[in-house]
Amino acid sequence: MFYFRDTMNTEALEIRQTIQIYKTPLEVYEAIADPAQLSQYFIARSTGRLENNIEIIWHFPEFTTAVPVTGATMVQGKLVSFYWGGSEQQRTLVEISLEEQQNGSTKVSVSEKSMPPSEAGIKWLAGNSGGWANFLACLKAYLEYGINLRKGAFDFMRTAS
Repeated sequence: MFYFRDTMNTEALEIRQTIQIYKTPLEVYEAIADPAQLSQYFIARSTGRLENNIEIIWHFPEFTTAVPVTGATMVQGKLVSFYWGGSEQQRTLVEISLEEQQNGSTKVSVSEKSMPPSEAGIKWLAGNSGGWANFLACLKAYLEYGINLRKGAFDFMRTAS
């Protein structure tokens, strides 16, 4: 899902994806912040835990490029936000909010902000919208069923070392 947002009289592209996961907000938070868990469904490895104002490097199994990630605002059980190279043109802000539901599950909402409505922005929007939907599906499969949906799924994309 994507949105056009008015930012100081210019339209900007923003990504939003949401899913419900049958785990507590604290369990979901830890699965995102803790590199040992994150590497079970999303990345291959990380140089550290996602924390406020700390830069770490994420390595993905299908790419040779290292991705710098800087924690922006981390609120245990509520919010994970970071800046990363989500686009070749600029670093973008990702916010993952966690909202406890009445049945004890967690509504997980991801937003990534923002890019101009240009050719590069549309390319970013198309790629990262699908990427965040995949992230949420993989997070749900890992937390609820112990399954790593990404394992081998993108081997065809590996770049030459």
